[in-house]
Amino acid sequence: MPEFRLGRRIAVDFGVARIGIAISSVDGLICSPLATVVNDAQAFENILPLVAENDAFEVYVGLPLNLQGERTRSTELAIEFAQELASLVSVPIRLIDERMSTRAAQGQLLASGKNTRQSKGIIDAAAASLILESALAFEKATGKTPGHDVTEH
Repeated sequence: MPEFRLGRRIAVDFGVARIGIAISSVDGLICSPLATVVNDAQAFENILPLVAENDAFEVYVGLPLNLQGERTRSTELAIEFAQELASLVSVPIRLIDERMSTRAAQGQLLASGKNTRQSKGIIDAAAASLILESALAFEKATGKTPGHDVTEH
């Protein structure tokens, strides 16, 4: 069985208006939405304590590629955000392909009876949770660290 590293991880779903944040349990069995932060001048001030208080050893930032796997303007903004975050924390920042995470989160909320207008903040944190679940599933299946280090971009 592949090796799985124990410890909390945080995932971030970067958006121009809002940033969704999710956290894993130490054993990686549970991923939960943690917060939604407004993407403004105080965004980093609001995110940094979440990383520190939860003793995260790694942070995943969703990389919004288009369906063909190509970079877009959103991709570049997410990379810039991840690079800035990396300069402010002492834990590794890894970029995770997040195609369809927001759409999947919207689908889950619709299936539970909530409409997307009422759930905008919830959708962002739920999308971050899906990014985190994907990363953890990859590591459990392969024993490899998911995604790419932000310094490689």
